[in-house]
Amino acid sequence: MNIKYLIGALFATFFLVQTNTARAQFPERLIPKSVLSQYAGSIGFLSAGAGYELFKNDRGSLDFMYGFVPKNKGGRLHIATVKFAYRPFEVKLNDWAKLYPVNPGAFLSYHFGPKFDFQWDKDTYEEGYYWWSTALRPHISLGTEVKIDTRKVAPSLHIKSLSVYSEFNTNELYLVSYYQNAGALSVTDIFKLGFGVRVAF
Repeated sequence: MNIKYLIGALFATFFLVQTNTARAQFPERLIPKSVLSQYAGSIGFLSAGAGYELFKNDRGSLDFMYGFVPKNKGGRLHIATVKFAYRPFEVKLNDWAKLYPVNPGAFLSYHFGPKFDFQWDKDTYEEGYYWWSTALRPHISLGTEVKIDTRKVAPSLHIKSLSVYSEFNTNELYLVSYYQNAGALSVTDIFKLGFGVRVAF
């Protein structure tokens, strides 16, 4: 994991969202409340994006992300993702930190490029021969997050909070493949792991 790229993508996204030009062009409710960057986790070798807090207690999040896989890591791939996560349980660690131990979620990822499509070529394959899309992939996820109230520990940063998280996920193709080939595939073959940082403001 190259941490400098992760941090660079996070702060580049933060800068773009915070500019006065962006704030002048969009209504307040459309301005994202956080920026995030993630390493791995099925949405790119490195991904970055912006998020919105859902519900009055901020227990839900809706994120829009762009991910990239370089050529030397199996790409080049460009991936757009829409993610939803919910934080049903909160554990107060101290006055400035909270733990969200079990955060279920779901997300859709879309791969761009001529090699990917919503359906298989009907001239080559009979209809229904392959049931999945090469471009669109629905996932389910389970994450863990530690959230730090930076207003209490680092008020000079002028941000609301800083969170670090991990996230396991799998998709419909992996689950079906596991069911059909239980003897050949293990749970570790179908679940992927990602790590991320979120800055809320």
